[in-house]
Amino acid sequence: MSGDDLLRELARDPERAALLLDVDGVLAPIVSRPEDAVVPEETRTELRRLAARYGLVACVSGRPAADAARVLGVDGIRIVGEHGLGLDPAAAEWSERLHAFADVVDWPVERKPLSVSLHYRDAADEDAARAHLDEVAERARAEGLVARFGRKVLELRPPVAANKGTAVGHLLGERELRRALYAGDDTTDLDAFDALGGLELGVRVAVATPEGPPELRERADVVVASPAEFLGLLRRL
Repeated sequence: MSGDDLLRELARDPERAALLLDVDGVLAPIVSRPEDAVVPEETRTELRRLAARYGLVACVSGRPAADAARVLGVDGIRIVGEHGLGLDPAAAEWSERLHAFADVVDWPVERKPLSVSLHYRDAADEDAARAHLDEVAERARAEGLVARFGRKVLELRPPVAANKGTAVGHLLGERELRRALYAGDDTTDLDAFDALGGLELGVRVAVATPEGPPELRERADVVVASPAEFLGLLRRL
């Protein structure tokens, strides 16, 4: 089926389907300072409508759940934070070691309970910043941590089998849903795309930008160019 056909089929029986959405870069435009991000009110209005219509509307974010809820600003939406790390009890066992490593990194660190992020969007020399963070990533891996680059960010996390894909599987299993749409904009969202395999109906939506991973566009059923265009897609559901 074409992307349009997939969307129509999903919307035909909404009570049996889930809408699973990243926050930053999908619902909220990317901004220089993560703390300044916000979901536009017109998008919030659409999410409220969809939450009353679909079997599940949930957000799977790299932010801690409470911070994602602040940015989202919509009640009644299930939120899984930190790429689903909180769903795996083993992640907490690495928290002290992870933050001890962050203490000795020569770079501003965004600290979360179970992971840390090192942003370089505002670096004066992005090439030099990336080279420096490549070295940080190698040191982190030598310490047993997982280091993964996204859109102008290096994320460090515990080496546990938890990611946005396992979070998607958990959410769908809770509601026993076999039809779902997932929308993302970055490398970590590829795991969520994988999790839709084997469903009765899976729709992969890429909010694709030049700084995002090419694989996201290549593997998507539907591609939009911005959170504003994604809002238009939501209005079709």
